[in-house]
Amino acid sequence: MSENNKATAQIKSQKQISPIWVVPLLALAMGAWMLFEYFENTGPEIRLKLPTAEGIEVGKTEIKSLNVKVGVITDVKLSENYDYITATARMNKDAARMLREDTLFWVVKPRIGKEGISGLETLLSGSYIQLQPGSSGKAKKNFTVLDIPPVASPDEKGLRVVLRHNEAGKLGVGDPVLYRGFTVGRVEKTSLDVDSQQALYQLFIFEPYDSLVRTKTHFWLSSGVELRLNSEGFEVKVSSMEAMLSGGVTFDNILGRNSGKVLDKQMRKFRLFDDVKQAREGMYSDYIEFAMLFDESVRGLKPDAPVEYKGLRIGTVLQVPMRLPSPEDEGFSVKQVPVLVRIELGRLYENFQSESMDVFKDKVMNDFSTGLRASLKTGSLLTGALFIDLDFAPSDEPYVPSQYEGYDVFPTVQGGFAHVQKQVNDLLTKLNGLPLEDTLTSLNSTLKQSESALTSAEQVATSIDSLLKNSDTKAIPADIRKSLMQIQKTLDGYGPDSTMYHEMQSTLNEMEQMMSEFKPVLRQLNEKPNSLVFGEDQTSDPIPVKGKQ
Repeated sequence: MSENNKATAQIKSQKQISPIWVVPLLALAMGAWMLFEYFENTGPEIRLKLPTAEGIEVGKTEIKSLNVKVGVITDVKLSENYDYITATARMNKDAARMLREDTLFWVVKPRIGKEGISGLETLLSGSYIQLQPGSSGKAKKNFTVLDIPPVASPDEKGLRVVLRHNEAGKLGVGDPVLYRGFTVGRVEKTSLDVDSQQALYQLFIFEPYDSLVRTKTHFWLSSGVELRLNSEGFEVKVSSMEAMLSGGVTFDNILGRNSGKVLDKQMRKFRLFDDVKQAREGMYSDYIEFAMLFDESVRGLKPDAPVEYKGLRIGTVLQVPMRLPSPEDEGFSVKQVPVLVRIELGRLYENFQSESMDVFKDKVMNDFSTGLRASLKTGSLLTGALFIDLDFAPSDEPYVPSQYEGYDVFPTVQGGFAHVQKQVNDLLTKLNGLPLEDTLTSLNSTLKQSESALTSAEQVATSIDSLLKNSDTKAIPADIRKSLMQIQKTLDGYGPDSTMYHEMQSTLNEMEQMMSEFKPVLRQLNEKPNSLVFGEDQTSDPIPVKGKQ
């Protein structure tokens, strides 16, 4: 082929875009749109702190609110110190307004708690995280997942109060709050106050029961079963079944006392008592403290023992013993045991004012001078428990004010049992001083002589018995009877109707006549015994004389 016949290509520049570029452009536009939609519809990313990853799966575990999906777990990893689990969750756009400072999260799974069985629906669908929206004005993206569901939402109507106690573990989250047997609230939170070193228990009282809590309301632990033993027998009180299984806290207004005003603010703090008895004791916040020095055994006297006046409780024993002197100073030669007590005037006077405390204390101190004393008394013969009794007693020693460890000393006397014991000891001392040995020796000699006399008496009795058994002795009564009959017959011969009686009467009459005639002779012999020998003297005739003018 010749060179003239060779084809020559002509190159021309293309000025229009090829239709093939439409496909990548459309893909790019769609990707951009999808990216825009992703960022537009995707909510914020949050981090959750969990104690364990049990039931949590990346891409499957959902976050729900009112059973509506609002997010999903996208990542799970351990913390740097391996103390907890950090889960990352992607929330929906609409859920962003729920993430506030007071928003709560908890894992929903099959659970058997104090309120029953819950979360059974998760047996098939798996566990999920429940979100409770918050109402705070401050947003938040880091949260701690709760171990158990909250008792109430932050905006739920009701009353929150805080109870304080010296010991932890008295209540747990979810324990019931009871009012006269009805469940009106729950324990919401437990914590420890480092500054006061007290356990704090936050309660939530549901509306409308929140109006039952007053400024002077008392809270105490409820065991579910209360057993009392008194003079009337056994007394058993049973609370709700839930309180029996898990315990709880009870509140009420003490009868006979002013209940105070309705609370007008949240998170008011109250004291948590161990039982209703301690709650009643805690009412008496106005008191006077005294130190009592006892020189007798305080065995059986315990803290919380009553202090009584004429059978009425007016105080409580606080500390037994109080503070003893150091062993370097006293050793075991301590003669008195100090006991700290307090006189609680609220037990006697309902409207007692604390301003009157000093005036009453001065009156009590004056009563010491008139014989007011404290003594130990036995409260129970079964247990040996003691209590302190106050009364006026005569005292030879005048009262001298004194103090012990900064407390005024309440004068004391020996109690009833100690006084009886002292009298017994004095009696035994007197008995020991008696000459018992000489007395016993004399008594022994007397008994020996008595024994000899008894032996002789026994021999005499034997002789008499032998004499009575003799046949001659038996005939004696018949002879005596015969003699008596003879004597009676003889006496009958001297009776008034007998001849001998008349003859004797005639003889006596003659003798009486003879004696009357013989009386002049006797008179003469009496006047002149020798008249029978010399005869009678001749008596001269009397010579008359002249009478006086």
